[in-house]
Formats: sequence, C-alpha cells, structure tokens
Amino acid sequence: MTLSHRVSLPCLVILLALALGCASTSKKEGTGEYFDDTTITTKVKAAILQEPSLSSAEINVETFKGVVQLSGFVSSQADIDTAVTVTRKVGGVKGVRNDMRVKGQQ
Repeated sequence: MTLSHRVSLPCLVILLALALGCASTSKKEGTGEYFDDTTITTKVKAAILQEPSLSSAEINVETFKGVVQLSGFVSSQADIDTAVTVTRKVGGVKGVRNDMRVKGQQ
C-alpha cells in the first residue's frame, strides 16, 4: 500500500466519524448513517484490495444501513466465497448481500 493510501484512509475514516447524525426513515439514510455506510464501503473495498486472490476492480461494493451489497463478475465460486468472508470480517457490517456472478455462467 502506498504512503498516500496509508494516510488517506485513516483521514477519511476520522472525518466521516466526526459527522453528525440526523434522523432516518426505512428508505432513506440520515446523515450519520450515510457517513457510516461510506466508511464501511471504504473499509470493505480496502479489505478486498488487500486480499491477493481477488481482483477488486471486478467487485462493486455498496452499503445501505450497514448491509453491504457485493456485485460484479469474478472468476470462480471460490472468489465469491472469499469476498463474502472478507466483507463479513469488516467492522460495522451488519449483513452481506451477494449479487456477484461467476464469469461465463448465467
């Protein structure tokens, strides 16, 4: 990991943690939840990037109220399993929704 990544990620996490929260509804996040989800998304992307067996460019990560959605195309079922396992280990993740597909399968 480059020096800029080592500095940028903690700074982003700290800035997001300082944000104030607002009330939310079942379909819309409050300000605090949005920043929490952004932090979770950043952490999941970093964890996937650090996993040598995964191609992070092919995995999309979105978070809503702590539930992470993984999508995209990967080379094998083992890659899907690894991505889900890595995601579940990230702090703040309440659930994982797997929408990834193996390349060439329908």
